[in-house]
Amino acid sequence: MARRRFAFAGGGEVKVRIAREERQVLRGLPAQLRQLMDEDPDDPAVRRLFPPAYRQRPDHEQEYRRLMGDDLRERRLAALAAMEETVDADVLTAEQASGWLRALNDLRLVLGTRLDVQDDTFAHEIDEADPRAPALALYGYLSVLEEELVEALAEGV
Repeated sequence: MARRRFAFAGGGEVKVRIAREERQVLRGLPAQLRQLMDEDPDDPAVRRLFPPAYRQRPDHEQEYRRLMGDDLRERRLAALAAMEETVDADVLTAEQASGWLRALNDLRLVLGTRLDVQDDTFAHEIDEADPRAPALALYGYLSVLEEELVEALAEGV
């Protein structure tokens, strides 16, 4: 069995075992998502991060957005900042690990929306000639990281 990239370290902390090359890939992702959120908030992939709370009640939805919109955005940005600031860390605090988890999930949501990932997308091997192959590989990698981080955090519960 391959060594997991995250392991519970006790005291709420999580040990990080991510190779330098992988950290290099992760380093730029939060800035890319932040830029997308800033430049194109109406992009369907960005809107996926902020789904409607009241689909059938536009008046309620508008009030919800007025009250919660900035807070929701700030939480997402804080998670991206936590990942950026600790991408080279060997140990994450519980709060930092939580930020990583939110950031990984947001990155996956946006990328998955862009790629139109469906339940059966990975049911068969991805053709290397598929122009989406590199992005799908990144999506798969982020999915594995998220799963391993959840498992590490669950060990501490």
